[in-house]
Amino acid sequence: MDKELLIKKWLNNDLTEAEEKAFKQLDDYAFNKEIVETAKLFKASAFTNIDDFETFKAKYKTQNKPVKKLQWLSPMLKIAGVIVIALGVYFTIFSNNNTEIKTLASQKTTIDLPDQSQVVLNALSVINYNKNTWEDNRTLKLDGEAYFKVAKGNTFDVITSQGKVTVVGTQFNVKQRNNFFEVQCFEGVVKVKSDTIIRTLTAGDVYRLLDGKFTQSKTINTIAEWVNNTSVFNAIPIKQVFAELERQYNIKASLINVDGNRLFTGGFTHSNLEDALKSITQPMNLTFQLMSSKQVNINGQNN
Repeated sequence: MDKELLIKKWLNNDLTEAEEKAFKQLDDYAFNKEIVETAKLFKASAFTNIDDFETFKAKYKTQNKPVKKLQWLSPMLKIAGVIVIALGVYFTIFSNNNTEIKTLASQKTTIDLPDQSQVVLNALSVINYNKNTWEDNRTLKLDGEAYFKVAKGNTFDVITSQGKVTVVGTQFNVKQRNNFFEVQCFEGVVKVKSDTIIRTLTAGDVYRLLDGKFTQSKTINTIAEWVNNTSVFNAIPIKQVFAELERQYNIKASLINVDGNRLFTGGFTHSNLEDALKSITQPMNLTFQLMSSKQVNINGQNN
């Protein structure tokens, strides 16, 4: 029986009873299991697709020595530049013990941090943090959007290219996309610093920096809407609304005769593309045409 096929079917939990017996008789069964069990230390969506497991394992063998017990700091996690595609999320482990977690288009994932704080990562987003220093330095970098439930303890910092968010124990959402930076506080107190602007937010406060212009408003929500698979916008340029649609549906939206700076207030769900398109286009007097499963044209009114 083909060894590589057995491994792939095992990773996808698709072995028959006979195949499982054959797999367990492989000389490196325990070794294969160790690698995947270590990857499962990450909490993510239920999808597995490791195309070249043998290649990854070969790299592991060259830098690993037998250990008596699995630990976060096992040699496997010191392999520089190795990317494991496990459960639908990219995990990059660097030699300096930084951990980077990325989501793909149309994917979300939940990560449990070392202090039991929790991060829900939106589509096409990245976080980076150092587990070794986490107890004394709760700092992570974010590119994209994430919802945080922070355990009480030392200061917790979220650093983005457009601003820094500092909390102690709270629930909040940070969105950083191109020239858009927004922080929503749902519980506790959040301190936001961006260039020369410093604000302290309490539950219900929303801080926004769009094209260099600062606004502060209120929300009645108790959680970020996208966590429940709905994207909601309040006076946002429609080009950014379609950019979020692209992230949630892994599709390209081309604007034709459309002013991308027109402001949109409303939302769309992440469960049905056509319904989402109608929710955006109809209030704006636009039309859409699905060109393929990966392409949609958005049409404005001809002059």
